[in-house]
Amino acid sequence: MAVPSDLAFDPWDPAFVADPYPAYAELRARGRVLYYEPSDQWLVPRHADVSALLRDRRLGRTYQHRFTHEEFGRTAPPPEHEPFHVLNDHGMLDLEPPDHTRIRRLVSKAFTPRTVERLKPYVHRLAGELVAGLVEAGGGDLLADVAEPLPVAVIAEMLGIPGADRDRLRPWSADICGMYELSPSEEAAARAVRASVEFTEYLRELIAARRKEPGEDLISGLIAAHDEGDRLTEQEMISTAVLLLNAGHEATVNATVNGWWALFRNPDQLAALRADHSLVPSAVEELMRYDTPLQLFERWVLDEVEIDGTVIPRGAEIAMLFGSANHDPEVFADPGRLDLARRDNPHISFSAGIHYCIGAPLARIELAASMTALLEQAPTLSLAAEPERKPNFVIRGLRGLNVEIR
Repeated sequence: MAVPSDLAFDPWDPAFVADPYPAYAELRARGRVLYYEPSDQWLVPRHADVSALLRDRRLGRTYQHRFTHEEFGRTAPPPEHEPFHVLNDHGMLDLEPPDHTRIRRLVSKAFTPRTVERLKPYVHRLAGELVAGLVEAGGGDLLADVAEPLPVAVIAEMLGIPGADRDRLRPWSADICGMYELSPSEEAAARAVRASVEFTEYLRELIAARRKEPGEDLISGLIAAHDEGDRLTEQEMISTAVLLLNAGHEATVNATVNGWWALFRNPDQLAALRADHSLVPSAVEELMRYDTPLQLFERWVLDEVEIDGTVIPRGAEIAMLFGSANHDPEVFADPGRLDLARRDNPHISFSAGIHYCIGAPLARIELAASMTALLEQAPTLSLAAEPERKPNFVIRGLRGLNVEIR
């Protein structure tokens, strides 16, 4: 079934981007899978189907481990976009086994529960310092002053990126992530290519420096693993570092500002949270569900699949709508209501299957740390101005969130 023309699903419409959830409800009511011609994708809006497809090995983040572009019925990317695709296609998020398995095994050593737990004091201390600065100033932009610097600093610390260089990371990341939107413009593509070249050159130099003088950081660890016999090319090291930075902070930054914007719009829930800080862990999960930072996740159909009687052929692309799945009433009671005490909350904001977010435990610590620091140090935090939403659909966030402390 195709998406009916009367439905409000339109990823390029600012009104839809501002609040896509009513359109998702319409999609779920119309069927389990719907073809959307403007993006040439099959949309999957329901939680059960999204959850199952994330684990279905007939789908893949890439097809080039099995098919050429021609064999798969797809056109190769333009040559001028090559730097972006070289960088993107060698990261584990866009690889399939055995390459995905090999790289994830190495990187996972930096994200063991014990390693992540050891980071907790650093994360909480940094969150406290950032919030203290916001309080001293009487307010500011929660995005620029707290939400952004916290996860960027943490992942940069893990990678071993010098403090003096860290201001360069976020602009590079933002430009690269622009290519993950549906049908990015040529201007967005050009920015992504330029950022890919600059970030690659920077990391190549950093890797060379770490070869001469290893440290305790992840890049040094990947070099050591390579030297000890684990096959890891320099490009894979570079792509892995970029992926960890992008994935390691984009979701956390957007989850933070989306979450506080939701709290300001639901004052009863904010009051409950301020009265009972033990709600922080469940609040983090509920805010990730309520306004999902990654709205859509794509997979290629490597071998045809059937959904509710519709056969989706090899070569097609499936768009799993995380934001819709997280509001499916078949799974979540009263999904349009923000409920910070919600216990039965199997949201899929961190994906599932072999591509489940490797940094999810760290992201939860960062989100809880900044929330706790704001609750403790800024109990009168309030909205200073209506925020402006970014025009992006896939990666959902705000341009800023101006707050005041009285």
